[in-house]
This record gives sequence, structure tokens and C-alpha cells, in this order.
Amino acid sequence: MTSFKNILTSIKDQIQTITINRPEKMNALNILTLDEIKTAIQQAINDETVRGIIITGSGEKAFVAGADISEIANVEEGQAKKLSENGQHIFSLIENCPKPVVAAVNGFALGGGCELAMACHIRVASDNAKFGLPEVTLGIIPGYGGTQRMTALIGKGKSLELMMTADMISAAEAKEIGLVNHVTIQPELIDRAEEILKKIAQRAPLAIAGVIKSANSFSNNTQGYATEAASFGECCKTEDFKEGTKAFLEKRKAEFKGK
Repeated sequence: MTSFKNILTSIKDQIQTITINRPEKMNALNILTLDEIKTAIQQAINDETVRGIIITGSGEKAFVAGADISEIANVEEGQAKKLSENGQHIFSLIENCPKPVVAAVNGFALGGGCELAMACHIRVASDNAKFGLPEVTLGIIPGYGGTQRMTALIGKGKSLELMMTADMISAAEAKEIGLVNHVTIQPELIDRAEEILKKIAQRAPLAIAGVIKSANSFSNNTQGYATEAASFGECCKTEDFKEGTKAFLEKRKAEFKGK
């Protein structure tokens, strides 16, 4: 199996577990980490012994606390659009994986982390998990499919509220609004995810793949993703984006001017 720098992989009982492993950065997603996730998912798809996949984060504090802001703070519009499209492509690979993918969300799932969880077919959260899309506090928008998937999962009204207020919600509220399938205590999180995948593994694999493909076709609006990537790029040329990312890195409140 491929050796990775920012993720860990293991296979047990026909389940491949992918663990994002950047605890010093709260498992934030940088370009390398995204590429490694892509490679690991492709390997799982091609491995006939794998019947299901778990994606989780190392430690108990964070699933993925967001994108690595230091990496995107100085990108230009064209680069930002490509960055968004690359993340969309990788998360679409997860969403369209013919094998079931369960997000085991431990701790913070914010920004890109929430988008990653939503790209998975099923979400199981520990009771200390927190979800949110706080991108507007940086002067940008969710760029890895979040505007599309959150709307599909919980409806337009609630998704707009969460994206525009940048509010964080608890695991209990996430389950109540349909963002999360199950909530459990931290020590039982992976066991619960494995339990679901073992049940699915008893069913016909090609039928499972057909269910995933058919369900995804219900909300597969490619124009929506293109609009998101273009809007993400446009935001990254604004003064508000420069102020938002600078304020984040300087750990202060941003002062937006609408420019």
C-alpha cells in the first residue's frame, strides 16, 4: 500500500479506514492531504477485498477543522477557481464511490471538513462533534461542494442560514436537521461506523453501487458546482478576502468593507 505523509490507512474486516493525520493543524486540509485522500479512495475502489470505507480524523479534537488557510491566503482568482475545482473533483470521487463511505466525525468538522463529511454517504458523529461552514467569516464561500451538498441534505432555507451566519452546530442539532445519521459517544465512534458497513457488506455489492449511483443522480447539478467554483474564485480577488484571511491568521476579528 502507498506510503502517505498526512493520512493513515488500514484495512480490517474488509473495511479500509482513512485517517487524516495532521493533529498539529487540527487535521486541516492542504493540497497534499487532498491528493493523498484521492489516492487512498482510488486504491480502495480498485481493491476487491475492500467492501466499505471509513474516513475520520486523528485525535479527539477534530475530524477536519477546515482548509489550511495559510496555503490559500494569497491565491489569485484563477488559482482559487482551480483549487475549488480540484477539491470538488476529489469530493465527487468520494460521493460517487461505488463502495459505501462513512464519515466518522470526531470533534470539529468545519469548512472543508464539513464538506468532506457531506461528500460521504453516511455520517456518524461523536457527541462532541461540531459542524459548520464558516467561510463567509474569511470573505469567501464553501468551495468543495458545500453549497450544493448541504442544500441537498438539509434543504435550502436551513443551509442558507448556516452558510450566511457561519454558525457552528452541535452533533445533536446536526442529527435533528438531517446532516448526521447517528450520534454516539467518542469511544464507540469507529465501532458504530464499522457496524453500519458490516451490515451493508452482507448485501449485494453491485446493487449497493447501483443505489449510490441512483441516489446521486437525484441531486447531481453540475451547473451548481461550476457556479460555486467561479464564485469562490471571484471572492478571492476581493479586499474582504485579504482582510478575512489576514485577520484569521492574526487571530483577530475581521473588518469587512464589501470591496
